[in-house]
Formats: sequence, C-alpha cells, structure tokens
Amino acid sequence: MGAPEVKRRRRAARATLSVRLASHVTLEERRDGELAACFCGHSVNLGKFSAGAVSRAQTLRIGLPFGSFSSGRGNLDKEVQLLAQRLAKHGLLEYRLGRPRKGDDLVVIEPQLPDYWPQTPPLHDSDTLVLSRFAYMRRRGNEMVLESPRAGALFRICNPKLATALALLSTPHRIRQFRRKDGFPGVELLALLVDCQILFKTEAPGDNGLRPSEGDADLVLWDFHDLLFHSRSTEGRHANPLGGLYPYAGLISPLPAIRPRWPGKKIDLRRFPAAPVSPIAMLLRQRHSTRGFDDQRPITLAEVARFLDDTARVQSRMQNRLDLGDGGPLITYALRPYPSAGAAYELELYLSVNKCEGLARGFYHYDAGGHALVPINVHRNEVEALLMGSAFAMGAPVAPQILITITARFARISWKYSSIAYSLILKDVGTLIQTFYLMATDMGLGGCAIGSVNIDLFARLTGIEFNVEGPVGQFAIGRRTKPEEPRGSI
Repeated sequence: MGAPEVKRRRRAARATLSVRLASHVTLEERRDGELAACFCGHSVNLGKFSAGAVSRAQTLRIGLPFGSFSSGRGNLDKEVQLLAQRLAKHGLLEYRLGRPRKGDDLVVIEPQLPDYWPQTPPLHDSDTLVLSRFAYMRRRGNEMVLESPRAGALFRICNPKLATALALLSTPHRIRQFRRKDGFPGVELLALLVDCQILFKTEAPGDNGLRPSEGDADLVLWDFHDLLFHSRSTEGRHANPLGGLYPYAGLISPLPAIRPRWPGKKIDLRRFPAAPVSPIAMLLRQRHSTRGFDDQRPITLAEVARFLDDTARVQSRMQNRLDLGDGGPLITYALRPYPSAGAAYELELYLSVNKCEGLARGFYHYDAGGHALVPINVHRNEVEALLMGSAFAMGAPVAPQILITITARFARISWKYSSIAYSLILKDVGTLIQTFYLMATDMGLGGCAIGSVNIDLFARLTGIEFNVEGPVGQFAIGRRTKPEEPRGSI
C-alpha cells in the first residue's frame, strides 16, 4: 500500500522560480540605443545594452529562470542581470513560481517595495513555521492574494489548494510534519514567505506563535488593523494607486459640498447679533493653504525658531506613577502647546530645509525639549526626494522652502491604548497641523498640509524601522509669494 504513495510523491516536480515583466510593462529600444520600459503612458530609461542582451531581455515577457541571474557565467548574463535589477528597482517585474512540466502558475509574486528581490533563506525539516499575525488573505477582483503590511511583496495564489494548505499554518507546524499534509506547498514557497515575514520561525519548544514570538517589543505593541492602515494609507510600502485620481468619477456622482438639511423646524442662528471678530476668530478666517513660496525672500532661521517655539516646544514636564493596584511603572510627560491623546505627545518633527536664511540646506530633527535643531547626516538625493515628493503632492512647480515631516513614536500611544491607537495618532496630527496653520497665518507666512508621505523613504533615510517611528503627516512652510490669496483656496 505504501508503494503508490511513494510513486505519487516522486511525480510531483519541484517548483521553480522565474522572473518576468509585469503584465502592463513593455520594453522598447530607442534610436539612440537606449532601452526603455513603457507602462501606462510613462517610460523609464534603463540605459544602453548590447544587441544580445536586448534580444534576450524580450524573453522576460514569458520569464527567465531566477537561477540564471545568480550564475553570472558570462558578460551577457551579467548584462541581463543588470537590466533585471534596474527593472526591479522600479517595481516593473513579477516573479512566477510554477512546475516546469505543467506550465501553470502556482504563485505569482508582486513586489510592493521598489527594490524587492526574492530571497530563499535555508529551511530545515526541524524548523517550525507559523503564519504572522499580520498576514491576511483576501479576494482582489477574481484573484486571491496573500499579503502583510510587513512584506516586501504580495503573493497571488493561483492554486486554491495552496490557500488551504497555508491556512494550516495558523498553528505552528514543523516542516517535517507539514510535508505529510495534503497539498504541501513546497519548501521553495515557504522560504519565499519567510523572507517576506508572512511566515516566521518559532524557536522555543512549545511556542504557540502568539505576539511575543514575532518580532521585538516595538512590533508586539501594534494591533493588526493599525499596522495595516499605517502601511496602506501612506506611500512606500505598497504598489496600489495613490492620491487624487478620482477613481469613481465616472461611476458615482460627487456628494454636495453642504449636507442636505434634516427635516423639521430649524432654529435660525442668524437672528443673533454678530459679536466683534476676536483675534483667534480672525486667524481662523484668514487661514488658507499656500502652495507657492517666494524664493527671493526665503523664511529666516529666526522665524523658524519662533514658529517651533510657539507650536511644538515642550512647555512643562511631569511624571505620574500608574496605579495598577500593586504598584506600576513611572510615566513621564512633556506637555506642548497643542492637545494630545492621553498627554502622550508622541509626535516628532523633522525639517527638510531647501531655502532658509541662516540655516544650511539639509535634514534636521527638532529637539522639542531643548528647543534646538539637530542636523542628521543623510544623502542629499534623499532630501531632494522628500522635497520634490512634497511639491508633487501639493501640485506645486517647485519644492517648498521647508518641509516639516511629522512622525510618531508609535509605542508612546499603543503602550496604553488598544484598538484605537493609530486613530488617536491621526487625531493628534490634525490638531498639530491646525496649530501650524494658525501660527503661520499669525506670522504672515504660508503653509500647506500635505496628504501623502513616503514611510519607506523616511525609514531608509533615518535607519529607523517603519513600525518603530514613522511619518504620519507633512507640512510645507515658507514666505508667501503674495500677501493674500483668494479665499477660494483651501
């Protein structure tokens, strides 16, 4: 009875990984000898390559074996590998895992980070694997995808049996035991999922794979929905369309600017005489967004100092012992001019300086306790990327004079609050941005809140993991090009 089982297992060919162009990408050879990748009305210049490399690159449409990129046997292999790496840098490749004889895809790996390149860490039969608590499977159109906010790629599941088999890893399984299960997905796929942190190894005997098993203390404090919201509502860790694209303009009519009134007798408040406009009311009425700045008269360091002093400087400090009935930790607080959930004041400010009289171009952290700017040594191209990204988000022709990136030290909030931690952080960002607007208006400066921010770029720039401290907002500030702007501006 055992012989047919052995024979059946031998027929199961090992899955192999290949590299191919994403379905929306084509390669085009230009007259000057340059090779370009074309997609969605855009093109990316990839450089000059030999005729042999260009010819072989066309086979990327159907796929090249992933192993051929590591062999590097000759100059042609090295050229094709360089081309593939440049395509990967722009997120224009996908990776197919399939059986060579059948030709069907088992899994298609779609990069979510621009520089994703598959890795297969060694796995042994004695290793125990379990699904990350951040991993989830969902329907996308007519496809099933497996992804995680921590992963550099998502996995399009083409074989339903794989989904069933992977669901077994909701509880820890030793690979030796997992091999005996129906639909075992293969060590190759398991290694790719470990590389993307969708699966992880449990080390201790009897480990149940719960929160303390995965990652460090900073990761333990994150709820699933909070980390997913943070990674998918910002730029940098996904490949989804982002920004003001009006995706439903042809399907659904826009809502009116003012909500239709509820039925019933209204109480008209206009019958009360208007009081004289107070200074704070005047600031609220004059507040508006400024997207163009006068680079002939840049903001000064003295103005930056005053702006930060009045909006974000630590005003006082206190400490309090948490009463848990049997003693508790001592919690420190540093109060600032704007309100903050639980007085946590988890927000930090980083200044990307483009043009400021008295302050060199560069990247700075604002020390709110010492009221000082601390320069951070980063590559100038990364600062330029932050500045130009903000200009693009504002729809402005040039970069702002100063870009303030608002980050959160997430653990300051999630250590206390369950389920609502990230929503509280976003509320704090809103109060701080309004504080920025009012102060900029009072000082005769221009400011503009920015809706998108690249969390992966900030992580690369600072070396801080995106789940430890990361951007949650941005604000551009500088000298206005005009004393006043039309009231239609927001």
